[in-house]
Amino acid sequence: MSSTATATDPPPSAGRRGERRRALAHTTPVLLARAAHPRQGLLTAAGLAAAAAIAGRPGREVGLVLATVLVGQTVLGWHNDIVDRRRDGRRLPSGKPIADGYLEVGTAWFALACALLLLVPVAISNGVVAGSLYLVSVTIGLIGNVALRRSWLSWVPWAASYALYPAFLSYGGWGGQTTGNPPEPALVALAAAVGVGVHFLCALPGLVADHEDGFRHLPLRVALKVGATRVLVLSLAWTLLALVAMLIVGDAVGLSR
Repeated sequence: MSSTATATDPPPSAGRRGERRRALAHTTPVLLARAAHPRQGLLTAAGLAAAAAIAGRPGREVGLVLATVLVGQTVLGWHNDIVDRRRDGRRLPSGKPIADGYLEVGTAWFALACALLLLVPVAISNGVVAGSLYLVSVTIGLIGNVALRRSWLSWVPWAASYALYPAFLSYGGWGGQTTGNPPEPALVALAAAVGVGVHFLCALPGLVADHEDGFRHLPLRVALKVGATRVLVLSLAWTLLALVAMLIVGDAVGLSR
């Protein structure tokens, strides 16, 4: 018997387009991009680039800040997914390419090593002091991926790494030529507060899994007491207020002393 197409059957071209999209989604570059936590990375990079622009930095320096932070955030994203691959793999599909088996862990490690080799000269191009401070902030983030994250001290790496961002900007220049000046202490404290808020916001989607795995980090402890919805509202308010305060302080006294 011969079969006939019905009105509800998708046209063959639609099926081929769907197959091409699925094939593209499983290519190594796309999988690496997904494993890099692109939304967080883009937001962080755009935020620091915007801060550099507001501080009056030239366009090429703003672009350099954007590129530096994008590479640094990519390193942190890949490292986080590599470290968490076994834990994420217990809840399939996890939405993580490495944990779900679409991206080889060896490929991710190789990409991470290449990104680190790129990050050092790109960071130092902002100036030796500025670049070194940014590399320290990334190192703190890498340590935070494997240490303190289970305890109530989970906020410490986030606060410490974000606290270095104002110094990265205030000492920054072009081609390592500018030494800059120390940042305003108030901006350092407010940047640390933003880091704590971002930590809470990033932790919210995984609270249930973290609780099942025995984590007792600060966002989870707070959520167990007041509820996840209130934590979301409080985290958003905390982060937005800290960002607004940074804008006010920056406008009043500038970025550096």
